[in-house]
Amino acid sequence: MRGLHADTGYLLYRLGLRSGQLFNAFLQESGLRLRHYAVLRFLATSQGALQRELSERLGYDPSAIVGLVDDLEKLGFAERRPAPEDRRSRIVVLTEAGRAFLRDTDEAGLHVTNDLLEPLDPAERETLHALLLRIAEPDSRS
Repeated sequence: MRGLHADTGYLLYRLGLRSGQLFNAFLQESGLRLRHYAVLRFLATSQGALQRELSERLGYDPSAIVGLVDDLEKLGFAERRPAPEDRRSRIVVLTEAGRAFLRDTDEAGLHVTNDLLEPLDPAERETLHALLLRIAEPDSRS
């Protein structure tokens, strides 16, 4: 019988837990969690998104997205606006305060990632990143 650490899926799960713990500890002072941070990071790369799109792209339950966006609105980091193509729909957009928060936390976020990946040399980190992208974004495969 294989040992637990011979199971790659388990190791990925453990890595995800550790990463989440480190990021949540770094975000603790702001009152945010990693899920909020993921929404902000996604919005920073778009002109806004429907809540349905956030749910699909981030892999979060639609009801969780509603609460996350509510929290971000209360902090002034995001806001819901009428969608340009359909005024009945609302898109979520990053505010200037949200952009400032991301700028202010960039260095600390990189520090968390560097701590997590400390056992790897730069080439190994690049390889790991490329492999994780291939697994995490199966639609991007050629």
